[in-house]
Amino acid sequence: MEMLDQILLAQPFFSGLSPRIAALIASCARNHVFHAGDYLFHEGTEARTFYLIREGEVALEIDPPGHLTMVLNTLHEGDIVGASWLVPPYRWNSDARAATRVRALGFDAICLRRKCEADPDVGYALMKRFVPLLVSRLQAAHLQLLDVYSPHRV
Repeated sequence: MEMLDQILLAQPFFSGLSPRIAALIASCARNHVFHAGDYLFHEGTEARTFYLIREGEVALEIDPPGHLTMVLNTLHEGDIVGASWLVPPYRWNSDARAATRVRALGFDAICLRRKCEADPDVGYALMKRFVPLLVSRLQAAHLQLLDVYSPHRV
């Protein structure tokens, strides 16, 4: 059976981690399975776990009052689901719903925050991976807004 630290190191998001840091991060992880339609988390709830998708698709959704549910993004194998665990008040800003059967590694946020505080190398390794992810998702949101709200030019 493959060890969690080996699984981490095989994922592009965690590539380049030292074996020591991979083992520390993996010690906060466990395997999860979600069936199509299951929620990984709900908007406004405490961000206790983030996920690395190993198989399947996850839809990030919002439910604006008076409107139908909107899919903000669909995430796939190798993608990270959730970054709100990093920033107080540690609350999810969307729902995450399994669009298909999903196998994922779930990472305990409190465990990881403690490891980051105790060992700045762990925190720095995670920040180097999460900041580009956040910037990429912010840029994607900007493009969605331009598509929705920009006046059509003729």
